[in-house]
Amino acid sequence: MNIGDKVRLLRAKEQGVVSRFLPGDMIEIEIEDGFRIPVMRSELVAVSPLEAERLLKTSTYAPQKAAPSSAPTILSNQGIYLAFVPVNDREYTLHLVNNTDWEFPYLIGEESAAVGGGVQFIGLQSGVLKPKSQQKMNELYVHAKFEDWPTFVVQGLWFRSGKSSLRQPLIKRFKARAATLFKAKVTVPVLNQPGFQTQLDAETPAEQPSQAPSSNRSAQPRPTTIRPDELKAEMLKPKNDPSAVSVERPSAVVDLHVEALLPKGSGNRTPADLLALQLETFEKALENAIASGMNNITFIHGVGSGALRTELHRRLGQHPNVKFFEDAQKQKFGYGATKVTIK
Repeated sequence: MNIGDKVRLLRAKEQGVVSRFLPGDMIEIEIEDGFRIPVMRSELVAVSPLEAERLLKTSTYAPQKAAPSSAPTILSNQGIYLAFVPVNDREYTLHLVNNTDWEFPYLIGEESAAVGGGVQFIGLQSGVLKPKSQQKMNELYVHAKFEDWPTFVVQGLWFRSGKSSLRQPLIKRFKARAATLFKAKVTVPVLNQPGFQTQLDAETPAEQPSQAPSSNRSAQPRPTTIRPDELKAEMLKPKNDPSAVSVERPSAVVDLHVEALLPKGSGNRTPADLLALQLETFEKALENAIASGMNNITFIHGVGSGALRTELHRRLGQHPNVKFFEDAQKQKFGYGATKVTIK
C-alpha cells in the first residue's frame, strides 16, 4: 500500500486516498471534501485499479450526442496551473492541473539555496497528466512558513495522438508571493475546489505602451535602485519641463560577466566587489526595463558556483513587478541565463 492508493474501510462506507503513514501501524486517508482521518491498517482494503475504473465510469457516465463529422475540432491549448488548495486554516496541498485537451508528460520539483552556495533541486513527482485532469503532490505547505516556500520548477511536453503541430516544451519556475498568490481565492479548474492558483502557460502579452503607475509599484526604494513609478512619472512630464529626465532603455540581453562589465580588467577589486557590481548592474537594468515598458529582459549570469544565479532568482522572486522568470533558451544562450517576464 503506497501514498496515493485508493482504499476503503472494511467496517464503514467511506473510501479515500492514502495521504501519509502514521506511527503505530496507522494510516491517514483523505476522504470526501478533503477531510483526513487516521485509520488502522488492518481496517483498510485497497481498491483495485479495475474496480476504481468501473466505479468511475458508473458515477460519471452521461450519454452525449455524437458531433457531426463535419464539425471542426476545437482544442483547448492553454490551461496548465499550479494550485494551492487549503486543507485547513494552516496548510495547503499542491496540485498540478491540466485544463487543456493535450496529454502533458511532466516533472515537478523544488529549487532552494544549498548549504555552501549554489542551488539544490528536489524532485517531487513525474508522470503524465491526461486532458482535463490533475495530480496532487504528497507535500503540505504551511502558511506560517510562507517565506521559506521554495521555487517550484515545472517541465512538461505536449502530446496528442494523430496529426498535430509540434509545440515547444514548457519549462517554468514559480516563486510564490503573498501579494499576488493570495490576492483572490478562485475555483480551481478540474478540481472544482476553492484555492489559489497561477497559470504556467499563459502567453506573454504583446508590446504595450507604458501605463500610469499602479498602486502595487509604491514599494519603498532599495539602496542603489531606481523606482519605476517615479521614473514613469518623470517620463509623463511635458517635454519642455527642464527637470524632465529620460530613462535609458536597456538591451534585451544584459551580460553580467565580469569581462563584459570591466573590459579593461578588474584591477584590485575583490570577489565581493565584483559581485556587488554585477548585482548593481542587474538592479539598474531591471528597473529601467520596467520603467521603459519592456515586456521581458534576459540576464546572462553564467554557471560558475551558482551564487550570482541564486541571488538573482531570490530578488526576482520578491520583486512586485516581475510576473515570472525562467531559464533562457539553451540553444541561443547556452547554460547560465535567465529570462524575466515583466508585468
